[in-house]
Amino acid sequence: MSISRRAFLTAAAAASALTLLPARPADAAVGSGAASALPFSLPTEAARGRRLTNLAHLRFLLAEVPVAASATHTTYGIDVRPVVRAPWTYADTDGTGGYRPVGGGTRDAATGHWTQGAYNADDIARAAVVFLRDWKATGDVQSRDEARDVLRSLAFLQTASGPDAGRVVLWQQEDGALNPSAIPIELPDPSDSAESYWLARTVWAFGEGYAAFVAEDADFAAFLLERLHLCLDALGAESLGRAGQFVRSDGRDLPAWLIAGGADATAEAMLGLAAAAEIGDARSRDALATYGEAVAAMATDPRGGWPFGAVLPWTGSLGFWHAWGAAAPEALGRAGALLRRRDWSKAAIADAGTFTPQVLASGGPHNAWAPLPAEAQIAYGAHGRVAGALAAAGVGGEGLRLIAGLAAGWFFGANTAGLPVYDPATGVTFDGVETDGRINRNSGAESTIHGLLTMLLLDANRDVAALATSITGLNSFSGLRVLEAESARLSAGCVVERPAEGAWTGEGNLSGGAYVRVPAGETVEFDVTEADGILHALIWRQAAEAGDAVWEVLRGRKRVWKTRVPAGGTGDRGLTEADGMLVPQRLGGDLPREAVVVRCTSRGDVRLDALVIQPAVASAVYATTSGSAVLYAEGTGRDQRVAALAPGSGRAYEADGSQRGQAVGGGKVRVRGGGFTVTR
Repeated sequence: MSISRRAFLTAAAAASALTLLPARPADAAVGSGAASALPFSLPTEAARGRRLTNLAHLRFLLAEVPVAASATHTTYGIDVRPVVRAPWTYADTDGTGGYRPVGGGTRDAATGHWTQGAYNADDIARAAVVFLRDWKATGDVQSRDEARDVLRSLAFLQTASGPDAGRVVLWQQEDGALNPSAIPIELPDPSDSAESYWLARTVWAFGEGYAAFVAEDADFAAFLLERLHLCLDALGAESLGRAGQFVRSDGRDLPAWLIAGGADATAEAMLGLAAAAEIGDARSRDALATYGEAVAAMATDPRGGWPFGAVLPWTGSLGFWHAWGAAAPEALGRAGALLRRRDWSKAAIADAGTFTPQVLASGGPHNAWAPLPAEAQIAYGAHGRVAGALAAAGVGGEGLRLIAGLAAGWFFGANTAGLPVYDPATGVTFDGVETDGRINRNSGAESTIHGLLTMLLLDANRDVAALATSITGLNSFSGLRVLEAESARLSAGCVVERPAEGAWTGEGNLSGGAYVRVPAGETVEFDVTEADGILHALIWRQAAEAGDAVWEVLRGRKRVWKTRVPAGGTGDRGLTEADGMLVPQRLGGDLPREAVVVRCTSRGDVRLDALVIQPAVASAVYATTSGSAVLYAEGTGRDQRVAALAPGSGRAYEADGSQRGQAVGGGKVRVRGGGFTVTR
C-alpha cells in the first residue's frame, strides 16, 4: 500500500513500540559490473550467470486500465491507445501457492470501487523503474513495452493543468477513475494538493524513463522530460522554492527544502534527477544539486554515537530512523560521484560502512530505530541497505561490496525467520518477516518491486550475488542490548511512569512503554555483566533545562569513571510534535572487562527510559553453503582483537571499505577501529 509515509510512521509507532507487520502490510541505481571480485566468491548459481531477476509475479500484478482524457488528466498517445497498465497494490496468498490481486481498503460491491483504490502512483512509479532497468540490462523488448505503458499510466495520474499542475493523484480505481481523497484520509488531501512522496517517486520514474528512452523513442522521451519538468515546476513552488531556508527541530536547524520534510522522499527523487542529469538535462542537474545539499544536511557523525552515521530520514524527529525508503546513501553516493561532491560521498560511505554493519548486527533491517531497533522487516528496507552499500562502494572501498552482499542475504535466509523471502523461480517476494519470526506470505506490489530492484543489482554485480545467495540463515547476532530503567534498582523517590497514550512520544517510542522519573538526589542502578561495551543513556530529555544525570561505573566500591549528561535543554521544539526528544546519548567511558554496577544519580528532573549497551565489537554470524560467515563491526574507534566466533579467514576493513590486511591469526580476529571485518 502507498500512503503518506509520515502518516504511516506516526500511526505505526503510536500503536506500539514493537509493531507487528499487518496482515496486508504497508507495501509500501542499478550499479555497474563488479569492480573487483570479493575475496571469497563462491561458484553458486548466481556466480555461474543464472539471473536472479524474474518479472513473472510483477507481470501477474499488472492490469490493463482504461483511461479517458480530461481537462486536467491525459497521457501520451491516449487518443490512439486509451489503455494503460498498472500493478495491483496488494496480492494476498490463496494458501495453495497462488495469489489474488487486491486493492487498498474495502471494495464497494455495487461500484467496484475501493475506499482507497486498486492501483497507486507510488507502486506505478517504482514498477516503471523495474521494467526500465530490466530492459536496459537485458534488451528485453517486453520489459521496454511494459515500461512505456506503466509510465503512461503514471503520467495520467499527474495533474497536467490548473493550480495543482505537476502534482500527482495517488489512487486509481479499476475502471480508471481517480480517487483524490482516500478513506481513511491521507495527507495531502486531496492527494494532488501539495508535494508528496508519490510526487517524489514520479520524478524518479520520469527521470529514469527519459534517460532510457532518449535514444530509443525521441518523441516519448520528450514527453517524459516535459512531465519531469512539470514536476519540477510544482516542486519549485514548494520545497525547491525554500532552498537555503531552515526549520527548527528540537533546537537544531534542519533543511526546509526536503520534499514533504523527508530525506527519504527527496532521495528517491534524486535518483531520477541523477539519471536525467547524466545525459545532459541541466534543469535536473540544478535540482539534484539543490536537493543533495538538503539530504546531506541530514547526515550524522559516525563517531558521535546514535545513529552511527545514518542519514536521518525526517525533520520531524532527531531520534527516528526508518529502513523503508532509506535511499539517502544510494542517492548521495550517485549524486556525489556525478557532481564531484566529496562531502556527499563521505555521508554515503558513513551510512553504508558504519551504520549498516550495526543494522546487520541487530538482526537485519528492522522497519524503525525509534530510537531502538524494532518492528518488522520488509523488502523495502532490505533493498535500501544493499543499494546504499553498492553506491557507496563506487566511491569507497571494496569492503562495502561485502556489506552489500551480507545485506542482500536477507532475501535468501539471513533474516529473523531464517528462511528465503524471495523466490527466483517465480519472482515472488514475501511481504515481510514479523517480529516473532513469522513470514507474511502475501506478496504485494511494493515487496515485489523492491525485491526485484535488489535482484537487478545482484545480477549486475555477480560477486556480490555469489555472497548473498550463499547465505542460508542467520545463526546469531549481537547488536544493542537494552536494560530497562523500570527493571533496575530504584531508590525510594523514583516513580515508574507509563503514559496513558502509550509508548509513542510524538517523536519516538519509549522502550518498554515506560520510563522512570528520577527526582534530584535519587538513583537508578543497573547490574551490567557485558565486557568492553559502550554505554548510551536513553533519557527523554525535556525542552527546558532540567539539570543533569550523573553516571558512574562502579567496580565494587571503586569508581571506574564518571560523567554527566543533560536531562533537558533541547530548546524550541519547532516543527516537531512534542517538546523534548528521545535520543540515546553516548556516555564518556566504556565498560571494563568484568561485571560492574552502572549508577545514574539525578541532579535535577531526569526521565530515564533505559541504559543501552552497544558491544565494542558487534557481530552477526551467518550460515552459508560452505560453513559460517561472520561480520565483526567495531564501535569504540580503537583497533580490537577478539576471539573468532567461527573458523575461517578474512580481511579487515576501514569504515570506508578500504582493505587493511588479513584479519585472522592465532584464533583472534583483528577489527579496525570504527571499521569492520568479514571472515569465512
